[in-house]
Amino acid sequence: MGDILPADIKGKRILLTGAAGFIGFHSCLRLLAGGAGVLGVDDLNAYYDVELKQARLARLEGRAGFAFERCDVADKARVLALLRAFEPHYVLHLAAQAGVRFSLQDPSAYLRANVDGFLAVLEACRARPVRHLIYASSSSVYGANSKVPFCESDRVDNPRSLYAVTKRANELMAHTYAELFGIAASGLRFFTVYGPWGRPDMAYFSFTKAILEGRPIDVFNHGHMQRDFTYIDDVVEAIARLLPLTPNATVATGAGTGDVASAAVAHRVYNVGNHSPVALLQFIAAIEAALGRKADLRLLPMQPGDVPTTYADVARLSAAVDFVPRTPLEEGIAQFVAWYRDFYKV
Repeated sequence: MGDILPADIKGKRILLTGAAGFIGFHSCLRLLAGGAGVLGVDDLNAYYDVELKQARLARLEGRAGFAFERCDVADKARVLALLRAFEPHYVLHLAAQAGVRFSLQDPSAYLRANVDGFLAVLEACRARPVRHLIYASSSSVYGANSKVPFCESDRVDNPRSLYAVTKRANELMAHTYAELFGIAASGLRFFTVYGPWGRPDMAYFSFTKAILEGRPIDVFNHGHMQRDFTYIDDVVEAIARLLPLTPNATVATGAGTGDVASAAVAHRVYNVGNHSPVALLQFIAAIEAALGRKADLRLLPMQPGDVPTTYADVARLSAAVDFVPRTPLEEGIAQFVAWYRDFYKV
């Protein structure tokens, strides 16, 4: 899957939180294939089907170089103990409470997992330094921005959900810890990641399930939405290339702008997107084509917290690692549908 990992990843130890999650699972596979040792951490919470998370873990267990610890990342003492025992070269922090809409229902879960959890990771890296901390941010931080494509230097002070607030908070926290304690960190603003082994709460997953079961699908904003859908293999390729690329505090990337990068701080933010937004109805048509079935559309108003368009400027990512996501939507959806039919036997 993807290109060969950089030589300075092979043989390195990586502590990876959210290992049973969608991006975490694929990142584990990618890093293990390149010869890295991975300690996966996850609390296996019940936000979505725990059996799917366990099935992902089952594909990892027994692989050379992989170990797993069940742990809540908000448990500061436990996270620090794991770092001290494992002595990782890198930390890849992907654990989070995901979902824009659910943040309107249970905001406290987001503060604990996304803010307290990230603080525990930062404090552990402060006590036991690593070469590079990469953490998951989100395109949601761009909120109600109307200028497209979204660029890392854009202002990001108009979030539309508490989920977005917590992700922006992570960026500010990482910047501060980089400045105060020299923790080299990079935040990845993921744009609508999809693919095999994906999250059931995501639209492509729920649409596929509903169409196969003959149920209507809810299409918000009457279909007048665009998303920068990014295939999972492209995402983990970007992660693999960025992981050994420790931010250089002598390189300025937009001081005083939305990504709070400055010449004095080893903290960078990168968009990870397909830089090619797709209309929601076109997206549904791709699922229909892969399934060989038509969808029954139930057109509804915009949901609170949603935004009409996401569109990534990936020039910074390209300049840093000579790679940008590029998988066509139709190809990625076909891969997901094939996995879905096989996994659920439909």
